[in-house]
Amino acid sequence: MDPRVEAQAEAEKTFEAFIVWTKRVLYVSIAFLVVVVVGCNSGVETGPNATGSGYNGEQYAPENLNVKDNK
Repeated sequence: MDPRVEAQAEAEKTFEAFIVWTKRVLYVSIAFLVVVVVGCNSGVETGPNATGSGYNGEQYAPENLNVKDNK
């Protein structure tokens, strides 16, 4: 068999295997990220009886940014 034909056949075979493994890794990575995001979000408190997860914007309002300190 001609070396060029052998090299072409091997390159095509290797490329197909590369594509298959790339897809597998991508799918597993996406599934893992979805599980992590859902897992991290499941502890967030919502609803009327939520404690500690509310944000009070008035409490952290930057009201004194233009005040100069006279030390």
